[in-house]
Amino acid sequence: MTRPVPFIDPARPKPKRRPLKAWNHMQKLIADKEDTTQVFHIIQALNGDSARRDFLRFMRSPQSREFLARNTFLPDILDDHAPLKALPKGTVGRTYVDFMEREGLTAHGLVKESLEQRKQYEKFDDDLLWYVNRIRDTHDMYHILTGYGRDALGEASLLGFTHSQHGGMGISFIAFMGQRQISKSAPREAQIKEVLAEGRRNGKAAKRLIEVDIEAILDHPLQDVRERLNISEPLLYKQALKVFQTHQQDPNLVAA
Repeated sequence: MTRPVPFIDPARPKPKRRPLKAWNHMQKLIADKEDTTQVFHIIQALNGDSARRDFLRFMRSPQSREFLARNTFLPDILDDHAPLKALPKGTVGRTYVDFMEREGLTAHGLVKESLEQRKQYEKFDDDLLWYVNRIRDTHDMYHILTGYGRDALGEASLLGFTHSQHGGMGISFIAFMGQRQISKSAPREAQIKEVLAEGRRNGKAAKRLIEVDIEAILDHPLQDVRERLNISEPLLYKQALKVFQTHQQDPNLVAA
């Protein structure tokens, strides 16, 4: 029997919110912001059924069924660095590969981390799993498209942007706690609270990035893509980085 499109496995349980579990994992993330496995735990503990709602919203977009039918595994494309490095400077793909190599990251690395934390959900081979994986696989591309770095403030601001696009209490909680931790040691003029608010505004104003054909934009100039997607420059975030530099603070350590 042909399965419907979209297909969500009826055996898939409705996730329950577990605030205490989320809090415990947040303490571990605060202790080591590079321990990204804690992010998956927090999201699972707090997001409830928001992924399903977000997926159904995605399915109302014109290109959703084409993306599903194509079933592209983005990490295979994004980790093939040679063709991306051959693109002109300033293109989306070239900026992405330069960023990933500079940061020592791979798209498959994030896949591995998520699979270790989501084993109980991987057995549901449905379209919702494909969608959740697509959000995971585009996270570092969001860094490129939005202009937010991987420093603590950049990650928190990007999560604010992401929450505005997708919802999810877990994502919002991580963004809020990141802002709270950074504010403890950041100079007042860095305006940390306002930086996160800017990220949320930018995410709300921009077109939904999950609905963008990533493969099709890799050879396009990054600035043109940002303008087409209505992604505003993160001015307050960039100003905060200058404040950190003036005070000789490392933005990667300011939340420690």
